[in-house]
Amino acid sequence: MRWSLPLAFACAMLTFAATASGETPLRVILFPGGATVPMWVAQDKGLFARENLAVKLTLTPSSVFLAESLVKGEQDVALATFDNVVGYVEGQGEVQLPEAQDFFAFMSVMHGTVYLVANPEIKTIADLKGKSLGVDAVATGYSMAMVKLLEVGGLKPGDYKLEPIGNTGQRQKLLLENKTVATILTTPLDLLPRSKGYRVLASFGDMVGPYQAIAGFTRKSWAQTHRDEVLRFVRASVSALDWIMDPANKAELIAIYRKHQPDMPEQAAAAAVEAMTSERDGFTRGGRFDMPGVMNVLKVRSEFARPQKTLDDPSRYIDPSYLQAAQ
Repeated sequence: MRWSLPLAFACAMLTFAATASGETPLRVILFPGGATVPMWVAQDKGLFARENLAVKLTLTPSSVFLAESLVKGEQDVALATFDNVVGYVEGQGEVQLPEAQDFFAFMSVMHGTVYLVANPEIKTIADLKGKSLGVDAVATGYSMAMVKLLEVGGLKPGDYKLEPIGNTGQRQKLLLENKTVATILTTPLDLLPRSKGYRVLASFGDMVGPYQAIAGFTRKSWAQTHRDEVLRFVRASVSALDWIMDPANKAELIAIYRKHQPDMPEQAAAAAVEAMTSERDGFTRGGRFDMPGVMNVLKVRSEFARPQKTLDDPSRYIDPSYLQAAQ
C-alpha cells in the first residue's frame, strides 16, 4: 500500500472537538508529516480537552500560505520549521509580508530529521549538478539546509536550481513520481522513498550537526492578548510529546497513528513511530529547544540567506517564558 500524503489531504482541514460547550477555539496550521502526531495524541488522549481547548487543524500546502495565514489573523498558531520564524523576522522570507513580522517560537516539536533524498540513479551529491531540485520555498523552510548540504558535497549556488513545489508530503509524492530529482524530506516521510530504493545522499545531522526543525510559533501581538490560550496549548502539546517519547506507550502510539492514517500497513506505521521517537532525530522531550540546532539554523541562514545578515542572537526568535510558565 502507498502511504504518502497527497496534496488534497495536505490542504484538508481537520476539526477537533470544535463544538464542545465551554471550550476555547484555537486555530493551528501545520505541515502534514511528523508534526501532526502530537496533535493527534493530544486529541485522542484528552489533553486538549483537559485544557478546555477546541483545536482546529489546517494542513498547509506551503510555508507561504502558512505565514500569510498567520499575518492575516486566519490562524492563531503554527507548527513549522524554525527557519521560517527567522527568515520572516529578518525580512528574508519567500514573500514580502505587509509589515515587519513579530513571529516568535515558544516551543520545540521536532529536531534533526532532515535528509537529502534523490532518485535511485543519483549516486552522489555531485550528480545533482545542473539539476532542478524541489523545495517548499527558495528562501525559507529547509532550502537553506539543502544548500548547506550541497555545499558540503561540493556544489555551490549556481550549480543547480531550486524549484518551489510544495510541502513535504507534496515533495515526497513528486519525488516518487520522478517529477523532481531530489528534495529534502523529514521523518517519517523519508521512509517510503527509502523502501523503494530512493537514495539518502546526506543527513544534516551527519554532515553538519544538530538542527532545530519543527517549532511552535505565533505572533507576539497575538500571544500578548491570548497568553492563557498559548499556555494551555503548550501544556497539552508538551504532555503529548512526553507521552509519545515514553517507550511504554509505543504500541498505543502505533494504533493512534494508524487510526489517523488507516491505509498505512502496521509494519510501516511501526517504522514511522520508531523513526519519530529517536532521541537524536525526532520529537523533543519537554518541548525544549535544541540550542545547538538553533544556532546551526542561524549559521546556515547567515551564510546563504539574502539580504545577507550575521545572525547570532536566538533571543530575537525564541521566547522560552511561555514554556517555562506552562510547566
